[in-house]
Amino acid sequence: MHVSLPQPSDTLARMEPLAKLPVFWGLEGKRVAVAGGSDACAWKAELLAACGAHVDIYAEELSEALTALLDRKPEHASARLTHHAISWQETDLAGATLAIADCDDEHEARSFFDAARRMGVPVNVIDKPDYCQFQFGSIVNRSPVVVAISTDGAAPILAQAIRRRIETLLPRTLKAWAQLAQSLREAVNERLAPGPLRRVFWERFVDRAFSSSDTPEEGVGGQLLKEAERLREAPAHSSGGRVTLVGAGPGDAELLTLKAVRALQAADVILFDDLVSAEVLELARREARRMLVGKRGGRTSCRQEDINEMMVKLAKAGKRVVRLKSGDPMIFGRAGEEIAHLDREGIPVDVIPGITAASAMASGLGMSLTHRDHAQSVRFITGHSRHGGLPSDMDWRSIADPNTTNVFYMGGRTAGLIAQKLLGEGLAASTPAVIVSDVSRPSERRWAGELGDLSIGIAEVGFDRPVLLAIGHALEKAAGGKHFSVPQAAIG
Repeated sequence: MHVSLPQPSDTLARMEPLAKLPVFWGLEGKRVAVAGGSDACAWKAELLAACGAHVDIYAEELSEALTALLDRKPEHASARLTHHAISWQETDLAGATLAIADCDDEHEARSFFDAARRMGVPVNVIDKPDYCQFQFGSIVNRSPVVVAISTDGAAPILAQAIRRRIETLLPRTLKAWAQLAQSLREAVNERLAPGPLRRVFWERFVDRAFSSSDTPEEGVGGQLLKEAERLREAPAHSSGGRVTLVGAGPGDAELLTLKAVRALQAADVILFDDLVSAEVLELARREARRMLVGKRGGRTSCRQEDINEMMVKLAKAGKRVVRLKSGDPMIFGRAGEEIAHLDREGIPVDVIPGITAASAMASGLGMSLTHRDHAQSVRFITGHSRHGGLPSDMDWRSIADPNTTNVFYMGGRTAGLIAQKLLGEGLAASTPAVIVSDVSRPSERRWAGELGDLSIGIAEVGFDRPVLLAIGHALEKAAGGKHFSVPQAAIG
């Protein structure tokens, strides 16, 4: 097999800079010093007690919220809340795991910060980022599943908004499923060795947890352990090796489907096209091996035959393979060839559709590709053949139908010839035309004009990046009647 791939260092996930290191700190039975009697201290003390900490509160006066908290018995069995009716002293911080204070002014904040540092205790002065060695994030609590969100103090309201969104995505029953996983983990590890079979078991567990709206029933743990036994006894039929063709969309990671994200986060290996954006790859499971198998005109490329064999080899080794394709796999993505090859080899394969570039282009421009008065149909047409020019068997008379919107994919280098063919079949030179490259990406470029000036437009936009050509009267109508008579005009 002759496959040209980059070196491993080029395909590994790279961690972008972090404002702060997210750390989940065990505080059960640990002492934490809190200086101050405000409502803010009450919230921090309640949070610490929920973690099982022994919280010593130093304050001469207490707010109503803090008084009420001290009157209640903590939920966590290991938690303890103790009020010391005095102002804090430096010696009070000795031996503490954390030190937290609500200070009235800069001088007091500096004093507490310096005292904690002298004692070697990590410190947080509430709402004073300059005196914080660690921060509290917004929390989504499905303990033992805990999600924390931080904006590094830049926008607490944004963190709260993100938390609300995550709250809607995570079912309340996740807490019970996570507790079940915790109780099963040791028994599962005894039955299944690290590797593909154990991954298969937990992936099936996760699918069940997220697809169920109910808490796990009594006895479900025993059923799951029996499934683990079956996996161990029949690994050849349960290796989990399979291929999923995933549409990566036109580039904007926010256009991925939820199902596509789940597939990326469950993958062992990702074979991705040259046009897949780094933002999309960032959503993948970090442990997944990433392999660039792009095919670009005029560049060193992997042969389709080699990609097919690679998928088979990896799947037969028990890997969950994601074949990540720009746009939609079933539109000019050679998915049919790959599915047929995998079927012949007995490899399970499924497809997750993506947003094709034409749809993203229409959405970005605010232009419908169809209109009842101007275009009753839309065509997606390849702009080049495997030999580089236009396909020889295209029905240009049919394509030149004025009541159809035509979108040409990969037609940058053949744009002039496309215009010539359509004009030759009688389509008016004044027919609206749009050219967009790098659809949905920050580098997107746009041109609007007429069919007769298509060569001028492609010269302005360029064809070094993926290009779409859209031609048809629906484009003019959807733009509010604007006539694209000036080819140099850009949209947006």
